[in-house]
Amino acid sequence: MSNKLFQGFIVKMKDSLDRTIGVMDDNATVIACSDSARMGENNPMVKEELVFTSDSFYLNDMTYKPFSTHGKVEYIVFVQGTDEISKHLSLILSASLSSMKSLYDEKYDMVILIKNIILDNILPSDIYVKSKEFRISNNIPRVVFLIRFMEKGDTVPLDIIQNMFPDKNKDYVVGVGENDVVLVREFKTNVEAKELENMAKTIVDTLNAEFYLKVVIGIGTAVEAIKDLARSYKEAQVAIEVGKVFEIEKSVINYENLGIGRLIYQLPTTLCEMFLHEVFKKGSIEALDRETLITIQCFFENNLNVSETSRKLFVHRNTLVYRLEKIRKLTGLDLREFEHAITFKVALMVKKYLSSRPAKY
Repeated sequence: MSNKLFQGFIVKMKDSLDRTIGVMDDNATVIACSDSARMGENNPMVKEELVFTSDSFYLNDMTYKPFSTHGKVEYIVFVQGTDEISKHLSLILSASLSSMKSLYDEKYDMVILIKNIILDNILPSDIYVKSKEFRISNNIPRVVFLIRFMEKGDTVPLDIIQNMFPDKNKDYVVGVGENDVVLVREFKTNVEAKELENMAKTIVDTLNAEFYLKVVIGIGTAVEAIKDLARSYKEAQVAIEVGKVFEIEKSVINYENLGIGRLIYQLPTTLCEMFLHEVFKKGSIEALDRETLITIQCFFENNLNVSETSRKLFVHRNTLVYRLEKIRKLTGLDLREFEHAITFKVALMVKKYLSSRPAKY
């Protein structure tokens, strides 16, 4: 990553200077250079010179200036020429690149800290100490967005999200798997669920329109203490997993809106199977054909209103009443009664949940 960091800086400086500039690692191998043809070159003579000095030196019409970010020589700046201008340039470049690397390392360490927090790999006492060390505010509302890439593209998922959220002082982008990227987003005040969902939809639309990538985003609840980011991350994970069962048509799933689906997902499968056996007579639910199941779904969507449901289905009211009566005879549940309807709705969701598990009902 340092190579990319240095090369980006060198490229920006290239047009302003009339001489070759670059950076070597501690093995005297060129890792960044304004002359791309020299990338990967190794100069053993430079490495030998480092044994005797850590200050500027001249070699073969080049000025070299070693620099470090952790107490020992890690990199060497080189500038074409051996005049005073070359020496001054080498000093300026080494100071600039050293500061840049230090800032990058601090940011990288902050990302590692956030990653350890969301994965629950750090003690609560260490979280407080580390967050204070990195000057991360401990009591600002933050939300975890888990962005799952459903397919691979030419670009790296982590890089895409980092470019979309460049404010590295408030937004932390962490890779937690080959296809999963976590965005920890900071907010000034408590944020509404709608705002979070709109932001997630913007990410989905951008990735689809610009990169032709399909993603699903799980949103955890807002937390104020930084130690609670682990909980928000787990909630975002649950949101995606529950969404795969009950919200398959959605690309953004908010943990707060999972409702009964979240409860069912957390129940043991054995308990779910017992519930289904108690609700339905043996084979009664399998006897319901596709037309009947569509009728049930429409009836629920229209708040158990017979007139509205018959209108939406383009059937006579009596036809709908006949179908509902048929369901009552098969299952023992009259969907026109609220308690029966609730039981039936939950039972259908439980069946759908069990069908998504390896052990089928």
